[in-house]
Amino acid sequence: MFANTSESSDDSHSTQTRVRRSKVWEYFEQNLVKADDGFKAVCKYCQIRLSTKSGTSSLMTHISHHCHAIGEADRKRFVATLKKPIENFVFDPQFCRQRMIEFVIHAEIPFNKFEDPYFEPWVQSMQPTLDGVSRQTVRNDCLKKYQRMKQDLQNELQTLDCHVCLTSDKWTSIQNLGYLVITAHYITTDFKIKKKIISFKEVKYPHTGFAIEETLVSCLTEWGIRNKLFTLTVDNASNNTSACEELVYTHKHELMLEGAHLHVRCCAHILNILVQDGMKIIHEGIKKIRELLKHIVSSPSRIQAFNQIAMVNGLPTKCGIALNIPNRWNSTFRMVREALKYKVVLNSYANQNAEIAPNEQEWTKAQSICEFLETFEEATKAVSADRKPTSYMFLPLILSIKDALDNPAWQTSTVLEELAAAMRIKFEKYWGSDIDDPNQHNARRKKKDYDINLGIVIATLLDPRGKGEYVEFFYQKICKNTDQIHTCVNTALVWMKKYFVEYEQRVRRADAYSRAYTSKASDTVGSPVLAKRQLGQEFANFKSSRRKTRAPKSEIDMYFEEDCVEDIENFDILAWWKAHAEKFPVLSTMARDFLAIPLSTVPSESTFSLGGRILGESRSSLTLEMLEALVC
Repeated sequence: MFANTSESSDDSHSTQTRVRRSKVWEYFEQNLVKADDGFKAVCKYCQIRLSTKSGTSSLMTHISHHCHAIGEADRKRFVATLKKPIENFVFDPQFCRQRMIEFVIHAEIPFNKFEDPYFEPWVQSMQPTLDGVSRQTVRNDCLKKYQRMKQDLQNELQTLDCHVCLTSDKWTSIQNLGYLVITAHYITTDFKIKKKIISFKEVKYPHTGFAIEETLVSCLTEWGIRNKLFTLTVDNASNNTSACEELVYTHKHELMLEGAHLHVRCCAHILNILVQDGMKIIHEGIKKIRELLKHIVSSPSRIQAFNQIAMVNGLPTKCGIALNIPNRWNSTFRMVREALKYKVVLNSYANQNAEIAPNEQEWTKAQSICEFLETFEEATKAVSADRKPTSYMFLPLILSIKDALDNPAWQTSTVLEELAAAMRIKFEKYWGSDIDDPNQHNARRKKKDYDINLGIVIATLLDPRGKGEYVEFFYQKICKNTDQIHTCVNTALVWMKKYFVEYEQRVRRADAYSRAYTSKASDTVGSPVLAKRQLGQEFANFKSSRRKTRAPKSEIDMYFEEDCVEDIENFDILAWWKAHAEKFPVLSTMARDFLAIPLSTVPSESTFSLGGRILGESRSSLTLEMLEALVC
């Protein structure tokens, strides 16, 4: 008995006096506690007991993940101590400066922040050997980085074997100066879509079509891509239309098919116009819901009463349902959608507090309005995506909007029917069934607002899931009679073949140049390689002369004769064309241009608002040179 006690005492002594090097022991009591299965460590925060037989891994896991009593700051501090220092690390001040400049540009940090009295001490606390930087140094570093990146991008664009699609968007400063942001969109040889801002220039006042066209041409000339311009996507302002017409008229010989389909109207902008025109009607339809929400969010006690009812009904509590912002129609959609989720709560609150609640018919109306706006929100987000092609999705999106407008639910209410009628008028104005005559593409011909750009229709033809069948289906839904359907489909195919001929000549010239260059680099006069090549060519000519005369099937015919591919979820159209580039060399080259056409000039969140893009105070004070460097 005494022997066992002595042994236990020795174990206790050796365990507790062992040198503890791990940082985790700072979070546990110094003395271990004896248990039936050995000694255990006691957490200072939650008093849980953990075994240390296998080392400290269980202790570290507890502190970093499972201890709910420990503060978040203490937890983060502990996790940071677990990171092992990088062996053989050598501090590089130049690399650090580069990373800092990237952060400054991305986070839009004002240069004067580097002269803040607390900035340098903070940096010194992390790296004492790092010299401080002035605002002028940061400015110069930003300009140098911009010049390097611009040169690299310029080389890439000038050596592209495809065209470049542009978007143009207007910005203003707090001084009401106008700027034009020009963004290049293109698809690389490995079928990756790229988007780069290439210009941020002030536009001379007045902002006429000529002023915009002059800015565009200056940008194209500066970047050396005047002969690579394919399409220009702009919003629906009349000066943009004039700029496109002037650009085509003065530079048509540098454009594909004389710029027949250069002008692409911003689809997201048109969607916004359609919805904004109906917002007065929509606001009337949800007036009672908004008034009830406004009453609730105006007082903390009312929000508390609302949350109590929500808890009784098994719904999560809220700090209030956000009211809509008048010039942002998606905020109205989100407000109504959220209100519908809390319909029971809102009705109960209104009954308990003698407030006027919407009746069942008005809730049904709100549901229809919500479904209507959801269609437009999804469409706007889809056309504004910038990391994947959007042009081939245009026709399906148009049909989804048309189906929403033709929904029989609109006939259940005078307000809804009035809304649908107003939307249909706008829809027909911009996306009616008229189509370009392939024999008339003079830049000065009268263009109608509701022309559907055939470049976008051809992008749909290049979607292997639908090809011509989907285009025919689209016009059956849009057009008013059979003759019009046939005319529209046939016209689209004629234009596609006209483009195909142009691209075929390009591909042949590129192949001929490549063969000539390879031959020149690898062959010398009198060499065995050259003799073998000449014999091979003679035999090819001999076979050609003996072969019966027959018209070979063209690449475009083979493409349309093949069955459409299966429409799988998350279909990657660029991956498909990359895989079939060898089989369809001309069409795959076409696909890189037509699938690069952007349907929107701005990111989706900006398209929901009537407000323009405005430069903040810090950037409005910069020089034009510095402003362009930071934006681009």
